[in-house]
Amino acid sequence: MLGALPGNQLQFNPMGRIRLLSETVASQVAAGEVVERPASVVKELVENSLDAGARNVDVAIRRGGISLVRVIDDGCGMDRDDALLSLERHATSKIRSASDLQAVATLGFRGEALPSIASVSRFRVTTREPGAIAGTEILVNGGKIDVVRDGGEAPGTQIEVRSLFYNLPARRKFLRSENTESRNIEHQIHLQAIGHPEIGFSLKRDDRVLFQLPGTTTLGDRIRDLYGVDLLQRLVEVDGVASRKFTISGFIGQAGLSRQSRSQQLVFVNGRAIESSFITGAIREGYHTALMKGQYPVTFLFVELDPGAVDVNVHPAKREVRFRDPNGVRDVLVRCIQQTLGSVRAEWQEKFQAPAGGRPAAAGSAAPNLNLRSETISPEPTHRELPHLAAIAGVAATGLARAPEIAPQAPSLAERRIGPASVGSSLQPQQRDPQPAQQQFEIIGVLGKLYVLMENANGLVLVDQHAAHERVLFEELRRRMEQQGVPTQKLLLPQTLEVPPRDTDWIESNLPVLQRMGIGIESFGANTFKIDSLPTFLDVSDPEQFMRKVIDDLKNAGNNASTMRLGEEMIAKTVCRHAVKANDPLRYPEVEKLIRDLLDCDLPYCCPHGRPTMIQISLAELEKKFGRKI
Repeated sequence: MLGALPGNQLQFNPMGRIRLLSETVASQVAAGEVVERPASVVKELVENSLDAGARNVDVAIRRGGISLVRVIDDGCGMDRDDALLSLERHATSKIRSASDLQAVATLGFRGEALPSIASVSRFRVTTREPGAIAGTEILVNGGKIDVVRDGGEAPGTQIEVRSLFYNLPARRKFLRSENTESRNIEHQIHLQAIGHPEIGFSLKRDDRVLFQLPGTTTLGDRIRDLYGVDLLQRLVEVDGVASRKFTISGFIGQAGLSRQSRSQQLVFVNGRAIESSFITGAIREGYHTALMKGQYPVTFLFVELDPGAVDVNVHPAKREVRFRDPNGVRDVLVRCIQQTLGSVRAEWQEKFQAPAGGRPAAAGSAAPNLNLRSETISPEPTHRELPHLAAIAGVAATGLARAPEIAPQAPSLAERRIGPASVGSSLQPQQRDPQPAQQQFEIIGVLGKLYVLMENANGLVLVDQHAAHERVLFEELRRRMEQQGVPTQKLLLPQTLEVPPRDTDWIESNLPVLQRMGIGIESFGANTFKIDSLPTFLDVSDPEQFMRKVIDDLKNAGNNASTMRLGEEMIAKTVCRHAVKANDPLRYPEVEKLIRDLLDCDLPYCCPHGRPTMIQISLAELEKKFGRKI
């Protein structure tokens, strides 16, 4: 130990307190970085099996993995020398030099897992190479090798980890209940099974088989086997969206499909399951208004890129990664999700434009007789019409195309058939040619002055008139603002905003974007800006706090986000106040126009807050309710 002496002289203190740890203690400390709980053991051992080229991996646990973890694979196996060397710290076959860390292509690479696990358990490994006459069996207790002998197991590797943390009682006290630890292990196997659908997996808990998954040819089959066909039917396949550097594939949930946690938000980078707030933010940005606040989307996304473009040597458990081009990955991921959600729009529209009853109508056949109750869809011309866009948010009426006038008289039966929505903008009067009967669906009525009832080929469709009108108004107002800019109003007293130097650079480079969004902002000295106007439709009591939120939102939105991105939350609140409400009776032409305009929207599946606009109740569900099917 170095101590200060008179005259600023330094002298070594022979009575110092710093000591080198023994090899045994050091190995147990290091094991804590890799082996946190039984699920960590399973993860490391299964990754080794996959790196060894296994086609089948069988896992068995007892007492949540505390008593026993057994992993058996049919991989390449090891000879005796390699088996012994694998128990030495930092011994690995996966990298040779420091430069190899810059492009790791395997799941494991540090050579820490086996010695770390063996140092805190009663450990047994049996391994044999294909074609070898005999294998090798090694027994280790607390990091010390007890037995090395010939083994007679099948080709591949079998590892047993018993009495985990038996020599570290303090660590064992912090383990959760057996059920919790078992669920964590099951989650790890699910991750590996999703990440490698071509590999067969099985899990046995306390001698009871939880699942047995054969290798599949597609990711969809593996998702079906693990989560059921109902979830698979609500997923949309990502069709290999790619850039020059990245490829993204997999499945994402349809708009409106969400969970209260991230348990089914799975992302894999080069086959490795990762947890990343950076990726989570990109996924949420991609869903944007298709996701309810506080909910999380369901994703099974695979990001493939050059191993040299991602650093996996960041976290001891390899859960986190660092991208060399994070903005590029983010932008591609956001665009991929937006395009995938948009790609099902045509299919979604077709579903609601299919012939009622699921069969084409004969040429020249008359529309079925349909009696609408007068109290369900009101024909009277006296009640309020759907509000026009110009009436919302104080936008000037000049240049805005008004919607077609709605006829006050009750529609005829023939008018009660609705054809496909036009592709044109809902801001313009829409001219639709008569459509053949096989491309039509039918409005039945309105339930509770809120839900529009329709019939399509699949059964009954319920439309929330408030959510539908919110989506229509939201997209109209957003499109108008993006095309013509945002109307602004001057502040009575301009406000000043002081920001850190990093935010100063960002604001100065994005002044045109902020001004196009209706924010009058200009430089006002070092790290200071003056705000003299804000969008007309915003009710802002504290301009300074509002601007700080604007900066954070736009910085998180990515480079390719809409210039209206920050105002969309305010737009959503505005249209919510002006959209038709429950108990607002609508005349039939108003209902017809609402459905047409909804089908014309870019994202018609949900309102700006992420709630669904339409719900399908299939004929099969109705038949079950009425006992026609079991």
